[in-house]
Amino acid sequence: MPLMVDTDAVVIGAGPVGLFQVFQLGLLGLKAHLIDVLPEVGGQCVALYPDKPIYDVPGVPLCTGRDLAQLLLTQARPFLPLDPVSGGCEQIHLGQLVSQLQAEADGRFVVETDQGLRLRARALFVAAGAGAFVPRTLNLPALEGAVNVSYHLDDATVASLSGQHVVISGGGDEAMGAVLALAALPADRRPQAVTLLHRRDQFQAEPALDAQVRSLLASQQVGLVVGMPTDAAVQDGRVTALSVLGPDSVARDVPLDHLLVRQGMSPKLGPLSQWGLDLERKQVSVSAATFESSTRGIYAVGDINTYPGKKRLLLCGFHEATLAAHAAAAALNPESPQHLLYTTTSPLLHQRLGVHQGH
Repeated sequence: MPLMVDTDAVVIGAGPVGLFQVFQLGLLGLKAHLIDVLPEVGGQCVALYPDKPIYDVPGVPLCTGRDLAQLLLTQARPFLPLDPVSGGCEQIHLGQLVSQLQAEADGRFVVETDQGLRLRARALFVAAGAGAFVPRTLNLPALEGAVNVSYHLDDATVASLSGQHVVISGGGDEAMGAVLALAALPADRRPQAVTLLHRRDQFQAEPALDAQVRSLLASQQVGLVVGMPTDAAVQDGRVTALSVLGPDSVARDVPLDHLLVRQGMSPKLGPLSQWGLDLERKQVSVSAATFESSTRGIYAVGDINTYPGKKRLLLCGFHEATLAAHAAAAALNPESPQHLLYTTTSPLLHQRLGVHQGH
């Protein structure tokens, strides 16, 4: 059985509200672990609109989704420290879906992920947005278990593509971004060939991305196959070709060394629906004062929750995370008075933030 890690809190969802939740808990002296099914922090902001402008964050007139995620991660970094050797953070667990939740007799919760991670926490914060964002697939049974099919273009995947024929499936921003990223690699790291596969020759991407990819297509640096994949040839656990039905109703085989599926993300409520929480239209019902759910010790913040007057705005999510953190701190330490401290003047908060007074 995997080793159990004890902590004050577990935050499910590493989007903007989840990151701010960790920050608020840290200010109150509570250590949190952060879990997300996506391979990087940022949640919907990074998965759905990483480069689109956001105008309604207080004090930040304009930023992109990716910018906001990095700003919030930097702000939370005092409570999510990096390991000086590995460069990673032992409290951030990405690419993992929470699969099980068990309440213990003493009020703590055991959280287990599909990767075998086991955390025991005194409080649980659900900041999962619209649910766990999982990649849209091609829905071809033959692809299940194939080792050369990827859904994220991370550093490890990029490193494995040198000299290979890569087929990228998709027609949105994610697919266009992957095409441009691979085309921009140095010659010694670049795939031998890149082919874009989409159901039609019109894309659903930002105009700037569309124009750049069409330039690569025109110069034949990238190939284009139009049609719907209907089957896959697999040998020794690897996809060797896709059978694609073209607009002329003729099936053609498209050989490949690696298949990169970039067809966007789809939110799924997943195991959350089985935790016994009161749900209203797939959202967790909470108290508007504490943002605690119907289960004591489980809080829900951001787009995943609902209460009278709820507005699905980032600003509201930050407010909810703040009140949820204070409510949890009071519940976990009932004998200790919870004084409201200010980051401008409190030596204790300065100590927790690792800053010197006046800086």
